[in-house]
Amino acid sequence: MIISMDLNASPAPDEDEEETFEGHDEEETHAEEHIETAVETLRREREERRQRLKREQPEDGPKRTVQPSKKVPMVQIQNTRFYDKNKLPPGWLDCPAFGQSIGYIIPSKVPLGEHYNDYVVPGKRYSLRQVVHQQKVLGRELGLVIDLTNTTRYYSPADWKKQGIKHVKIACRGRDSVPDNESVNNFVYEVLQFFSRPRKKYVLVHCTHGHNRTGYMIIHFLMRSQSMSVSEAVQIFANARPPGIYKHDYIEALYTFYHEKKPETVICPSTPDWKRSSEFDLNGEALPDEDDDGGIAAPLQEDHAPNEVMTNDDVLGDAIPYDQQEAMRQFCYHTLKLGTKAKGAFQFPGSHPVSLNSENLQLLRQRYYYATWKADGTRYMMLITCDGCFLIDRNFCFRRVQMRFPLKHTHEGLAKDTHNLTLLDGEMVIDTLPDTQKQERRYLIYDMMAINQASIIERPFCERWKLLEKEVIEPRNFERHTIQQSRNPHYRYDMEPFRVRRKDFWLLSTVTKLLTEFIPKLSHAADGLIFQGWDDPYTPRTHEGLLKWKYPEMNSVDFLFEVVDENRQLLYLYERGKKKLMEGNDVEFRDGSEPSAYSGKIIECSWDSDDEVWVCMRIRVDKATPNDFNTYKKVMRSIKDNITEEVLLNEIGEIVRLPMYADRIMKDSKGNTPHQHSNVGRRR
Repeated sequence: MIISMDLNASPAPDEDEEETFEGHDEEETHAEEHIETAVETLRREREERRQRLKREQPEDGPKRTVQPSKKVPMVQIQNTRFYDKNKLPPGWLDCPAFGQSIGYIIPSKVPLGEHYNDYVVPGKRYSLRQVVHQQKVLGRELGLVIDLTNTTRYYSPADWKKQGIKHVKIACRGRDSVPDNESVNNFVYEVLQFFSRPRKKYVLVHCTHGHNRTGYMIIHFLMRSQSMSVSEAVQIFANARPPGIYKHDYIEALYTFYHEKKPETVICPSTPDWKRSSEFDLNGEALPDEDDDGGIAAPLQEDHAPNEVMTNDDVLGDAIPYDQQEAMRQFCYHTLKLGTKAKGAFQFPGSHPVSLNSENLQLLRQRYYYATWKADGTRYMMLITCDGCFLIDRNFCFRRVQMRFPLKHTHEGLAKDTHNLTLLDGEMVIDTLPDTQKQERRYLIYDMMAINQASIIERPFCERWKLLEKEVIEPRNFERHTIQQSRNPHYRYDMEPFRVRRKDFWLLSTVTKLLTEFIPKLSHAADGLIFQGWDDPYTPRTHEGLLKWKYPEMNSVDFLFEVVDENRQLLYLYERGKKKLMEGNDVEFRDGSEPSAYSGKIIECSWDSDDEVWVCMRIRVDKATPNDFNTYKKVMRSIKDNITEEVLLNEIGEIVRLPMYADRIMKDSKGNTPHQHSNVGRRR
């Protein structure tokens, strides 16, 4: 049942009254408020209109009725169409004012400013003051209003601020499209932040009529703040604001976004009666809300075409609010024990390997190492929270992706709760399936730094790596298998933007097989090996004990390339946070590209020792800064030392015969260790 106010029975003070609510005592009881009768309301509104007409008439001359329609303000937008500033939204008069509260959220139609008074019949007005009054009568104190309309003509936001109510504008088109994902992220974050305050106040959410856009946003909030299905959330909104969302594409978009299969029993409600027959198209569908100030509406956003080629440079996920990103950056720094930073002072904190050279090669003799392949993908950390999953790129920017990471189940059935504040490290690769040539993204997770807010960076790598499988990967696999076996699977893991698995590490004694058998059969590109200390803690930023060996021709440096006056080509690195010009270093673009097209970009270059020149390999769109000068020196040392595959294998052959390795390899080989699964890298 809708909770709405009969304005003829219990009207709020009209816009022209002197009374304000700012001086009211918050402890005032509802019984002390005067509720006008219908007769009093009619008399008051009649007197107000008489006084208004009197003010608008000239002092001299014959008395006549003012015709406001002769001077209706008209606004032209992009020379494409006109709209009447004072025109009422179609169907607004008969649309119920607001619905039942959903927790502390109230769905509502748009309140209209005073300049609409002459266009609203007595008893039908729904203004800011009436909203505040009606909610106060119901014992609800408003603290936040979120406006989803795509126009500013309905009221002045300053009027809310005068009442001590925060107003947030998240403009969403009402024509031919659902709210975009970035707007949804902004909405959810605003509400979550508001509800985190100690004193609970209500949030009024409105679009034009308070059904489609409003319902879409509120359902997203329910999905991210509580454990429920889309069907449950859709029904909760429909019960509070009948008939709920009545646009088919909005309901479909919700199921698609959350990777859920829409049950056959879910039927889109028919258009409400207050949407008059004149507002239907030829197919009987309700016309879009006419509140767009942006001219001709943009078409519905479409997903990437199924045959579109994937690249490592593709931007994944949706942008999030700046303040939310800053809070997540602080969490990462705290987890990695890097202290706190002022806003805007953060840098990507993930662990970086150093190039293998003749000097640090000796570390393999001093500490116990495992090996894995070096995938040629895109580096991402990942933060899993209860309201979303966030990819963290090399620029330390966070983007939300819709993924599910259930907690380990403790009983038969599915876990209702998901991970919250679990921090992972890994790389995104693009697998090309050999049989079909179909491309699939896969996130290879190789480390875990926090599990449900608890930092584990000081534990040895071997423990973190095993916890990763037990706490993150196995619960996902268990739930996916259980869902697939059910008759009516509700969640579709196959609709997620990429697959997820743990990256495997092998005993150092298996490096020959890694290079000669495993890497050539991978379904994604690889350019070398990574040597990970089995007992090492997680070390943020440059980790001198984490070693990378690349095929000699793949050793590379990331430069900032610039073309200046008279087509001078310059290469820069960073030193102490500032640009450092690399005098005497030249670069060639051997694919015939125009060098000026690369100016201002970060380019990855390999070294041609024969011509003593750098060769551009690709643009690093995932990086905003070049390599540090110290990194450059280490790469050059690696190039100079020229540790070939043959040299590496001979060295490792000697290392694994050392007592430190021989004893532990024998011990590890008796258990269920990673080296027994030589085909795991190609597993789907």
